[in-house]
Amino acid sequence: MHEDREVAKWIELSERYLMPTYRRYPLLLVRGRGTRVWDDKGREFLDFGAGIAVCNLGHCHPKVAKAIQDQAITLLHVSNLYHILPQIQLAQLLVEHTFAHKVFFCNSGAEANEAAIKLARLYARRFMGKERFEIITMEGSFHGRTMMTMSATGQEKVRRGFEPLPQGFTHVPFGDIKALKRAINPKTCGVMLEVVQGEGGVVVPPNGYIQEVEGLCKEKGLLFMLDEVQTGMGRLGTLLGHERFGVTPHIATLAKGLGGGVAIGALLATEDVAKAFEPGTHASTFGGNPLACAAGKAVMEVMTQPGFLDDVKEKGEYFLGRLKALASYKGCIKDARGVGLMLALELNRPAAPVIADLMEKGFLTIPSGERVVRFLPPLIVEREEIDLLLDALNEVL
Repeated sequence: MHEDREVAKWIELSERYLMPTYRRYPLLLVRGRGTRVWDDKGREFLDFGAGIAVCNLGHCHPKVAKAIQDQAITLLHVSNLYHILPQIQLAQLLVEHTFAHKVFFCNSGAEANEAAIKLARLYARRFMGKERFEIITMEGSFHGRTMMTMSATGQEKVRRGFEPLPQGFTHVPFGDIKALKRAINPKTCGVMLEVVQGEGGVVVPPNGYIQEVEGLCKEKGLLFMLDEVQTGMGRLGTLLGHERFGVTPHIATLAKGLGGGVAIGALLATEDVAKAFEPGTHASTFGGNPLACAAGKAVMEVMTQPGFLDDVKEKGEYFLGRLKALASYKGCIKDARGVGLMLALELNRPAAPVIADLMEKGFLTIPSGERVVRFLPPLIVEREEIDLLLDALNEVL
């Protein structure tokens, strides 16, 4: 009873002092290791949310933790008025392992997408014509919660109440190449999308769609821009998600899994597009600071080890296969879908009770809309742990 009162006290203080921007579960997590977290009572949970695709290497990965510790006692922060060694090292790794030639560091996915929009507009003004500034994005998309990225986001519930929003965005149905063609006009400078929509419900595009979008951008001379905040950093079984689709963007954004739990975002671009940025056109005080980049460097070194991403891909196929098998005989499941270890079940009833019941059984999952249960486990999850979740899910459903 004493422990219950202690938890209730902290939850009451949380509700007293923090702005009510989240619907929090009545759970106080205090420790994590690998795929598992523990609450203040010592209860153990298998984490199939990974901080919403942030802890891609699990909690407190030893290599990442040591890199943070070593950097914390060496140099925490200096401004971008000077050269920063961990920043240079991380940028080099990103360029060597992706399509990009240049990197800009910031602190979050929203900031990375904001930077991408600014870069696209600046590039268009300088090299495509002053009238070209509009970006086409997708219905169901999610790009962040700054005013500009909310405007880019294709979900009315995210934008509601913040009007008037910045202009310059058109939303078309995800997966509909004809609608995209119709939306292109003389003011269009680029197309921005997620290769798999995360917050929209883990929506996988129709076969060939992402390739068609790339081809249309080439045909029309538009910037091909990819939000890889959730699909990047190994989540789909490749370092960046677009590699699964065989396409190459001009611009891509990263965050979430890049820092292994430390806040960091990145804008990646090709050489010719990146040249639109010059000193004074964009900046971030904390962007690319030594601590965050040391963590990111450690994450990259683990993820680029031979076989790591192949193993993620194989486990994703195994997980999806088991979800589809479950869906074949559970009438409450409308769809099982996903790519790599970014998976979901769409139900014909609210998902919240299922998520709550799984939590009671020791499994943390996350919602995506009202009727979707999303699974974003650490990429180091074992097949035996996937089996444990599926057995519990079978009982809950």
